[in-house]
This record gives sequence, C-alpha cells and structure tokens, in this order.
Amino acid sequence: MKIQFNTGRNITGSEKLKASLTSLISDELSRFDDHITRLEVHLSDEDSNKHGVNDQRCMIEARLKGMKPIAVTNNADTQEQAVTGAVDKLKSSLDTIKGRLRNY
Repeated sequence: MKIQFNTGRNITGSEKLKASLTSLISDELSRFDDHITRLEVHLSDEDSNKHGVNDQRCMIEARLKGMKPIAVTNNADTQEQAVTGAVDKLKSSLDTIKGRLRNY
C-alpha cells in the first residue's frame, strides 16, 4: 500500500511528521493491505494561522483494487487527532465494504 501526503499551504509537511503518520496509518490499516492499492492523505488547517477548535482537517482517499475510491474526512484540534479520526472512519467504511462483498 502506497501512502501519498498532500499538505495545505499552512501546514509544514516535515519528514518526521510524514514518517510518524505513515507508521500510524500502516499499522492501523494493515489488515486491509489486500484491498488498498494507494492512500492519499490531505492535511489542511481550516483557520489558516489562527488557532481554533477542530481546525485541523484530514481527508483520506483510499484507492481500492477493482472498486471506486472512497474518501473520509475528520476535523480535530491536532493533526495527529485528525488523522487518527479519519483512519477510524476509513476502517469502519472498509469493514462495511468487506461485509457487503462477503454476502455476494
């Protein structure tokens, strides 16, 4: 599974941040390796330079083998919380998709 990061102009996409988020995402989604070809992670700050509540946004688009891509979005106070929330939503969506495929 390939993970690609895209950051908004107000987010500093350091290699340390990318490495820690890649590790987190890979660990959490490892059981879906057979179904995911690529993940696109988009990080942005909704309030630009102002500090606000739930202003960090993470959108993850998952490219699935033989299926249309799916996307989830989560807002939180920190980038890590936003990514964690988006990963949880993605896991839930993927579980639903896998369940539907088993029933056919």
